[in-house]
Amino acid sequence: MDRETAEPSVEEMPGERAKQWANYHHEFAAPSTYVYEFVWDASAEATGPFCTDVDGNVLLDFTSHVAASPLGYNNPTLQRKLEEFDLVDPLKIAGQDFYVSAGGSPSDPDLPGPSQLMERLVDATDHYDMDRVFLSNSGAEAVENAIKICYASGGHRGFTTDGAFHGRTLGALSLNRSKTVHRKGFPEVPGIVSVPYPSTQAEYESNWQTDGPGGNVVADKLHPEQGVIDPDEVAYLILEPIQGEGGYRPAHPEFARDLEQLRHEYGLHVIADEIQAGLGRTGKMWGVDHLDLTPDAITAAKGLRVGATISRSDVFPEEEGRLSSTWGAGDVIGSMQGALTIDIIHEQNLLENARTRGEQLRSRLDDAVEDRPELVDARGRGLMQAVEFDTKDRREAVVEAAFERGLLLLGCGHKTLRLLPPLDVTEREIDLALDLLLEAIDDAADSQ
Repeated sequence: MDRETAEPSVEEMPGERAKQWANYHHEFAAPSTYVYEFVWDASAEATGPFCTDVDGNVLLDFTSHVAASPLGYNNPTLQRKLEEFDLVDPLKIAGQDFYVSAGGSPSDPDLPGPSQLMERLVDATDHYDMDRVFLSNSGAEAVENAIKICYASGGHRGFTTDGAFHGRTLGALSLNRSKTVHRKGFPEVPGIVSVPYPSTQAEYESNWQTDGPGGNVVADKLHPEQGVIDPDEVAYLILEPIQGEGGYRPAHPEFARDLEQLRHEYGLHVIADEIQAGLGRTGKMWGVDHLDLTPDAITAAKGLRVGATISRSDVFPEEEGRLSSTWGAGDVIGSMQGALTIDIIHEQNLLENARTRGEQLRSRLDDAVEDRPELVDARGRGLMQAVEFDTKDRREAVVEAAFERGLLLLGCGHKTLRLLPPLDVTEREIDLALDLLLEAIDDAADSQ
């Protein structure tokens, strides 16, 4: 498949073989979230955002597996590096608590492993004075460990934000505020307080700012004389720099500045959940880099291929055994891919590409919003962009119409559509995807 000339080519979506694979999967799989009946043929041709399904359809994937494949399909630089590694067994070892080498010396390895991945993450967070990493298997585990280390530093309460999604373990679920189905009926970690997440100026003024003694919702609650929460009881405030499941809503800059002031005034630990926005997706290495806010911990996963909790030595507990894992992040290939992904982002200047192509994508989305009354808003940063529709039904119809044309898209929030191309997406691929999206929007409008 030639990436420079590839285009979507669809006979039927889903095809007969895709239906067979999906039905077979559901014979054994517990109910979960299934976003489309696309069955990738991992043995067929794929490159960049283009892939082939089991029926031979060629698709343009603007989901990047929900940001978990930041370099798209079969990135040639990553593949060349991985080909240097002869597969061994076991490939899954006892991660954080054991050591592994793929040859060479620690400072000049033949191929990077978990230790080198942690070194790269420390380098990527050096501007926040972070110097320690705990690796795990997933984003939810990264969040669990972030809140654990904050609890260990003091306090038994936490702030989360309206619209938040932080994972599906019980601790992470306790922080979710995006959909009731995520946590209804499950026990929760006590002491969690929900606060607004202002994204627009109107939301900042009406939902966040107050006439109270602190001037905003959190400051009022923590005020030493008129507040209702003892600041010493609060271990953390966790937020996504751009909410994912909540509808791709960027944090308002003044909201972030208020949180920075609260950090200094009350010693409030801020956790930046970068599981979807991190690793260059927004045009900077971390989504929080766009804000005047200093995180005390960062959680990463998805594009990193493993989970990671990154923080400072003074936040991580010193006592051995407080954190531990005999299995987490022990995937040698996963750690290697994570380290190499960071290298490729820097070597190929993909942060700049995310900004440039993000501007192109956003410009076309903004034009579409102006021209079509069924579109309410376009928002996002870099290659984490979204468009909001007037109704959920219309959003769903557009996703389906795009699917039938070979363009893979996903919804988020209540009636928003997200676009997540690979970080090395080209100008041609952006235009190709937007042409298909606009056709799908027009088709859905005609069918309403």
